[in-house]
Amino acid sequence: MTHVEDELTSQPECWTRAAAQAGRCAEALPAPGERVAIVGCGTSYFMAQAAAALREGAGQGETDAFAASEFPHGRAYDRVVALTRSGTTTEVLDLLGRLKGRTRTTAITADPHTPVMTAADDLAVLDFADERSVVQTRFATTALTLLRAHLGLHPHTAVTDARTALTEPLPEGLVECAQFTFLGRGWTVGLAHEAGLKMREAALAWAESYPAMEYRHGPISVTTSGTATWMLGAAPEGLAGQVRSTGGMWIEGRLDPLAELVRAQRLAVAVAASRGLDPDTPRHLTRSVILAP
Repeated sequence: MTHVEDELTSQPECWTRAAAQAGRCAEALPAPGERVAIVGCGTSYFMAQAAAALREGAGQGETDAFAASEFPHGRAYDRVVALTRSGTTTEVLDLLGRLKGRTRTTAITADPHTPVMTAADDLAVLDFADERSVVQTRFATTALTLLRAHLGLHPHTAVTDARTALTEPLPEGLVECAQFTFLGRGWTVGLAHEAGLKMREAALAWAESYPAMEYRHGPISVTTSGTATWMLGAAPEGLAGQVRSTGGMWIEGRLDPLAELVRAQRLAVAVAASRGLDPDTPRHLTRSVILAP
């Protein structure tokens, strides 16, 4: 079993622990009414997109998401939350340094022995969700679970659905597809982007991701026999039929959307195996991006 496989199968237990920890982390996490930005890089950026949409949609306050390198320093926020598994990513540390003393910051990290521990004002440490793999799985979903639980939006069914996602066979013929498109709406757009990234990182697969309503404005043109379109969350009316009419495979998101992401992680590992690739050694990637000064 690869590190990625081992780590992705532990997600139900990690989510349970994160949900229980949310109350103890309340002081470090955004309070209702605060104007908040959530930042990250790569996978963490997509989790930031999902968390921001959930928080603002819940009426907790204006919430934006940015890649750490693209943070708009001309805007004022009450708090900036940084998601960083490694605690060493250059862009995140640079941003926290620039905000020090001006804007309150919180870091959600997996490693309590890294520079982010002193770079941020407040901390939420999910060391039980740390990973050996380059490709993120459980830390990302566990950090999002912590934020969902903090907002009172973590359903008990999510853990049960994650266990189903780990045991239920993938749809027949899916692994053999040549192209994959992941779709989301609202907070699940970030999950769709992350699913596409997992396919590219682990399996070197042609994978795209879009807001579901935007899919018909051009991207559906690549859909045909031998491609798959996967909806994370409820699909817009009529979209499934349109995809099927192209000859493409339609995958309906029946589980909690975060559990659907677990299914997509499994798909990435399965496609990698079918192509003779090792998902623990993705091409051109390292566990943390540390830029030379």
